[in-house]
Amino acid sequence: MPIIRVALCVPVDTLFDYQAEDASQHDIGLRACVPFGKKQVTGIILAVSDETQIPIEKLKSAHGIFREIKPLPAALLDLFHFCSQYYHHPLGMVILNGLPVKLRNKKPVSLKRKPHQYQYSLTSSGKNVALTQIPARNRIARRLLSEFQQTETLTSLQIKHISPRAEKLLQDWIQLGWITAEFCLTATAVRVAEIPVLTAEQEIAVNAITADAKRFNTWLLHGVTGSGKTEVYLRIIESVLAQGRQVLVLIPEISLTPQLEGVFRARFSTVPLVSLHSGLNDTERLAGWLQAQRGEAKIILGTRLAVFTPISDLGVIIVDEEQDSSFKQQDGLRYSARDLAIFRARQSAIPVILGSATPSLESYHNALTGRYRHVRLLSRAVQNATLPLIQCIDTRINKTREGLSGPLIQALDQCLQKEHQSLIFINRRGYAPVLLCKSCGWTAPCQRCSSRLVVHLRDKKLCCHHCGHQELFPRACPQCGNQDIAPFGQGTQRVEETLTAHFPAARILRIDRDSTRRKHAWQEILHAVHTHQVDILIGTQLLAKGHDFPNLSLVGILNADGALYSTDFRASERLFAQLMQVAGRAGRANVAGHVLIQTEFPDHPLYQSLQRHDYDALAKTLLAERKMAGFPPYVYQALLRAEAHHIKTVLDFLAQAAQLARPPQAVELFDPVPAHMSRLKGLERAHLLVQSSSRKHLHAFLTGWYAKITALPSQKVRWVLDVDPLEF
Repeated sequence: MPIIRVALCVPVDTLFDYQAEDASQHDIGLRACVPFGKKQVTGIILAVSDETQIPIEKLKSAHGIFREIKPLPAALLDLFHFCSQYYHHPLGMVILNGLPVKLRNKKPVSLKRKPHQYQYSLTSSGKNVALTQIPARNRIARRLLSEFQQTETLTSLQIKHISPRAEKLLQDWIQLGWITAEFCLTATAVRVAEIPVLTAEQEIAVNAITADAKRFNTWLLHGVTGSGKTEVYLRIIESVLAQGRQVLVLIPEISLTPQLEGVFRARFSTVPLVSLHSGLNDTERLAGWLQAQRGEAKIILGTRLAVFTPISDLGVIIVDEEQDSSFKQQDGLRYSARDLAIFRARQSAIPVILGSATPSLESYHNALTGRYRHVRLLSRAVQNATLPLIQCIDTRINKTREGLSGPLIQALDQCLQKEHQSLIFINRRGYAPVLLCKSCGWTAPCQRCSSRLVVHLRDKKLCCHHCGHQELFPRACPQCGNQDIAPFGQGTQRVEETLTAHFPAARILRIDRDSTRRKHAWQEILHAVHTHQVDILIGTQLLAKGHDFPNLSLVGILNADGALYSTDFRASERLFAQLMQVAGRAGRANVAGHVLIQTEFPDHPLYQSLQRHDYDALAKTLLAERKMAGFPPYVYQALLRAEAHHIKTVLDFLAQAAQLARPPQAVELFDPVPAHMSRLKGLERAHLLVQSSSRKHLHAFLTGWYAKITALPSQKVRWVLDVDPLEF
């Protein structure tokens, strides 16, 4: 009896053997329901063999193989294998993590199709079918075949008009080869976009990438904010679609999806497009995944998990805002979607485009050394649009009241008089970051994390933004009994309150994770901004990238100094990228842009580079510092992260792991230390850093070390190897 080897979502890096009497080599990549302990679970068949190392009498039989959808393609299985090996994570957990939730269930998936999405065409076999072959009592089938033979093509809507029961016949007729089904778009509510004339820089970029589109290359599309990177993407996509191939576009945030999806649908109004992100329910996600797998969807737009979508004929991969840390998964399987996109492009021998106004230093370094191909867009795409004027407000001279300085208030007032929009950026939601007792210095702590609770004054609650813990607002200080406890610092809600007091007639809109929780909140917010129903926007990093607000002329930036002297070596890079992105929202059309940054350090080199819009100068300075200090991209790193209820348990486990390491001379092993946030969600955390100047040597060491750590008793400890970590 054939043996199937199945990958299961369990923390063991092995495949499991089962008997399956009807299995064949064609079943590799299909789902199988199998017994595991006392449960039934679903896994993916990765091999079919006649041999097994398990005694036959101990071998269990599979409950069934699901064949209602196509198997996962070999190229996608190779991507999963690479991901498992590179990130040192069990293969079964990698594969099941990459599948829609409904494909992890223990039952076949329903393949119901929306009636307005398909058109059915008569095949040459169908044309040879005579009406007399269908029994006279099957009047619906006869009428349906008659209609097909007259027009040869019918939409689902036309079929439904023949009879609501007619659609049930279609799947049988597809199996018989009488008709074929093809995905189609209805031409409803699709705005056809005007195609702009390319600037000289855009044309050079498009020509360079499309001229070399039949082989693998990593292109860094480095363009200032507003330089028209999206238009370059659209032209490249157009050339790929003309070849009948599919396109994968990865974006960092769900918030960017509606706007970018609207741009794509307007340009490619007759091209099937699916959007894949965590804002979809399980049924919607599965439907989009299946359309991509069947080749029906030609454009696949999604956040990081979309990198695992099965795509039958991939022609190009685009990673927008490639520097964004959202592309790196921060729990469970800690993969980088950007790096996997590059591997997938190499595997498919197609180009991958990394777009950014502020590339990650790793990508910029690769471009400087010739590993990536580099194309630049140095000027804004809209005629007469210029880069915004960036100025610093020295808060040592211009003191702030409720977080806002006099010059910023004055600039907002002038902006309102001109009927232009303005944006106040503060990357902290809530009312205030701290609840403080001025008598004894007590601040409200989170009991489950080593962080403070954030004040949400309207809800009269204190909330932890790390674990979600909430408490009621205390009436007095629990430490000394003083009733004079007050919020300290600014969050988006407090800034909103202050601006409302200053400008009572202004239409003010706050945008943060609290105000965008509802499913369609983003579409409503963007509509309000574009239809000039808003005068002042207050927002967090959700507003920092990708959004195009033509009437926005002023950006004010609050509380940026905190990241200047962080212990995180990536803090300066992140701050510069964030501020450059926020500043780039201003002056994107015919309205001149002005950016004001409130700071105590106006002469800091980072702010000086920002004022000159000089990414290259700062990037080269930071790269020189990193080379001297021995930080990425000049070394490759991995973190062994561990967490448990007691810090001693964690540190003991890491010490045991360190004793097992025996690193070669090319690999450096550091001592275990508590994490920057040592307590999170009720668990104590620590880590151990490993690094090497050779990626090959590092991974050779990690492979052997991972096997030894797996053998350690770790019932009380959760651990994971984080390769190429972004956070410490």
